[in-house]
Amino acid sequence: MGCCTSHILAPRKGGHMILHLYIARRFALSLGIITVLLLAFILLLDMIDQTRKFSDIGVSFGQRLGLTLLNAPATLNQILPLIMILGTVALFVALARSSELVVMRAAGRSALRGLAAPILVAFLVGIFATTTLGPIVAATSKRYSSLAETYRSGGVSALLISKNGLWLRQGGVQGQTVIRAARSNADASVLYDVTFVAYSPQGGPIRRIDAASATLKDGAWLLRDAKAWPLTAGLNPEASAAIHDFLSIPSTLTLNRIRESLGTPAGVSIWDMTQFIGQLEQAGFSARRHHVWLQSQLARPVFLMGMVLVAAAFTMRHTRIGGTGTAVLAAVLLGFGLYFIRSFAQILGENGQIPVMLAAWAPPVASILLALGLLLRVEDG
Repeated sequence: MGCCTSHILAPRKGGHMILHLYIARRFALSLGIITVLLLAFILLLDMIDQTRKFSDIGVSFGQRLGLTLLNAPATLNQILPLIMILGTVALFVALARSSELVVMRAAGRSALRGLAAPILVAFLVGIFATTTLGPIVAATSKRYSSLAETYRSGGVSALLISKNGLWLRQGGVQGQTVIRAARSNADASVLYDVTFVAYSPQGGPIRRIDAASATLKDGAWLLRDAKAWPLTAGLNPEASAAIHDFLSIPSTLTLNRIRESLGTPAGVSIWDMTQFIGQLEQAGFSARRHHVWLQSQLARPVFLMGMVLVAAAFTMRHTRIGGTGTAVLAAVLLGFGLYFIRSFAQILGENGQIPVMLAAWAPPVASILLALGLLLRVEDG
């Protein structure tokens, strides 16, 4: 009897596995098709935007195309929850129209068991997005910012945080200036124990300035307790040095551009984020925004699973019931609502209104619980 039972149960287990693989393959195909379509649409819109930004300053079509391709991974990474919702909708609408959902229900498959494969695929996509796509976005975003700055001003302004302090570079037609500071205030408007080294357009150093502090105001650095050494060939730097209580240095930098270079967490790979946070705090900056971003990235697979469950709660039904269009619209709108709540919670976390862990993990967990409630209600009638 036990032998016969094992022979009967073995095919069932194999059949369940085949069904899971079949649904997973269909879901992955839906995600792939939607990703390609949205990516083509994104590239077209971004190319138009790059043309609007750079066509008046002589940037060629090839350079604009390069900027568009560099910007595409960041946009794709941002709309990944939408791709997950649309992929789930496409999967279950197709299964309903082919009556495969009816067959699964008739075979005793519950909704939650039928969702095992899509949930697993969503989790794996979330892991890939966090560990692989995120670092790709960090690299391409940095390259995009560098090229865009070069095309706009002819020079690159950059900020680097290291264990030796923070380093800034500002550029223009007069040449490059490298700025090093031991630390800064929280919003990067004041640098302390700062050194400026100015380079000519030909590349050689022409002046060095040390100052107790430097404040960025109205397109210039205002230095306090500064000492300047000329580095022109043939001069004795120390003998020609000058001491200033206050000294103004023109700057192409603005606070917003410094904060963009410093404070965009997506520009740092998740693998380097912990070290970068430590360097930020050592330099005197607030790293709360980066803490929230790191935790939100770790919670991302959970949020994508929640998007699958939300979309399935509205579309895992037979088409003969009617109202498929309304159900699809409701799923998309609820997904957008949850995405907005997640973004709003992150903003609250960055501003210190709520704890970091609550800001990053509460929306994904709430999305799953909400979707499970809807699914259980549908299953129980």
